[in-house]
Amino acid sequence: MPPDIFASRQFTAVNLVTLCVYAALGGFFFLAALQLQVVVGYSALAAGTALLPTTVLMLLLSARSGELADRIGPRVPLTVGPLLCAAGMLLMLRVGPGASYPADVLPALVVLGLGMVTLVAPLTATVLGSVDVARAGLASGINNAAARAAGLVAVAALPLLAGMGEEAYRTPGAFDAAFGRAMGWCAGALVVGASVAVAVVRRPPAGCRRPECLRHGGVSAPPLEGEPVRKRLP
Repeated sequence: MPPDIFASRQFTAVNLVTLCVYAALGGFFFLAALQLQVVVGYSALAAGTALLPTTVLMLLLSARSGELADRIGPRVPLTVGPLLCAAGMLLMLRVGPGASYPADVLPALVVLGLGMVTLVAPLTATVLGSVDVARAGLASGINNAAARAAGLVAVAALPLLAGMGEEAYRTPGAFDAAFGRAMGWCAGALVVGASVAVAVVRRPPAGCRRPECLRHGGVSAPPLEGEPVRKRLP
């Protein structure tokens, strides 16, 4: 990996946003499924199915999010998206023993899903648009590795940071308390990511075209349409 690829402030900043966002998302989806099982009493299948609204929103709305980001630039989506995700995770604090899915779980997942919709497609396009076209594959690989590593580290470290000992997985009250602390860590990581975006990420200058990503292709995918970028962003 050539170190000079990080000379682009835009590329470095977007990868920092990626680390924060995917650490938070990885920790959230791992612990939310357990919260629904240990505390609320769902089966493993029901807990997994309960989290599907985020996926449905991504499928339905990511194309429009990409079009919006193409018009207004990446800074706003990469700032608002993490903040919406943080709000969704904090809403999950309402999910405890006897929680109602329509009243407690679903609203949190809808807010989280809208944040992901706002964020993911512009993140992909921005990281690829911040380097020369010859390095687009390298940029995609680095960003994908950052996302995967962040999620794995979060799954390993977040239970320890939240104080989830062995007993917590057998005691609903203890797990619920630790889950609340974990959501605080996740929301904090997302706020850090939003802060980096608002401070550093900028719209590409005039005359410097970036790849369009009007359809969601995942964090590791190339732009799905549009011409390649011809000039590296500063």
